[in-house]
Amino acid sequence: MPEVEVELASRLEADEEVVLATVIRLDGAPPSRPGAKALFDAQRQLAGTLGCAEFDSQARADAPALLTEGIPALRSYSHDLGSIEVYLEPYPRRPRVLVLGDTPVAAALKRWAPEAGFEVLSAAPSSRRRAGELYVVHTDHDDADLVRDLEQVFALQPRFVGLMGSRRHTGHHLEALRGQGLPEAEIDRIQTPVGLDIGAQTPAEIALSILAGLVAIRRGAPGGWKDAPPAG
Repeated sequence: MPEVEVELASRLEADEEVVLATVIRLDGAPPSRPGAKALFDAQRQLAGTLGCAEFDSQARADAPALLTEGIPALRSYSHDLGSIEVYLEPYPRRPRVLVLGDTPVAAALKRWAPEAGFEVLSAAPSSRRRAGELYVVHTDHDDADLVRDLEQVFALQPRFVGLMGSRRHTGHHLEALRGQGLPEAEIDRIQTPVGLDIGAQTPAEIALSILAGLVAIRRGAPGGWKDAPPAG
C-alpha cells in the first residue's frame, strides 16, 4: 500500500483531521504526474507530494479552510512550467452526540444521527481531547442519575446540552445542579425542552425534532423554513 494511504489510514484511526490531495490533470509540463498524492492536516504536510514544493505549499494553505467546510473541492495550482488540477478531499472529525437515557426517543436518535454525520456515544468520553465537538442530549427526565450525568459532561465543554421534557418536569433537576455548584452560565446553556418546534408527538417525531435542532446548531442556522410553507 502506498505511503499516503498508509498514513491516511493511521490518521483516521487516531481520529485526526486530514486532507487528501490527488492530482487529476496536468496543463503544460509541470513537475508532477496524474495520480500523485499528498496528505495534510491543518498545520503541515504529513505524507506524499504533488510533485514539487510549490504545489505542496499551495495545497497546504488550502487545507484548514477545507477541514472547516468539510466539502471536497477542485483547485488549480500554478508553476512556471505549467499547472495541475487537484482534487482535495477533507476528512474532518465527525461531531459526536452523547445520547443518554434508555428511551424510544434515544433509540431513534441513535439510529438516525449517523446518517446526519454524527458519531453516536452512549457513554461520556474520558477526556476533553477525546470528546471533540460534543453534543449531549438526555432523553429521560426520570433518570435517577440525570443530575450526576449532566454535571460530569460540562467538564468536557460540550457545544450543546439538551434535556428532554418541559420545565415542569426538568426544573427540579436544574435546581439540583445549582445545589451542586454548577455555574449559572452553564445551567443557562441547558436547552429544555429540546428539539425544534415541529409539533412532534411520537418518539420518532421527537427524535427527528431533536436531530434537526442539532444539525441547525452545527451549521449555524436558525432552524426555520427557507421559504414560508404554502397555505394549506
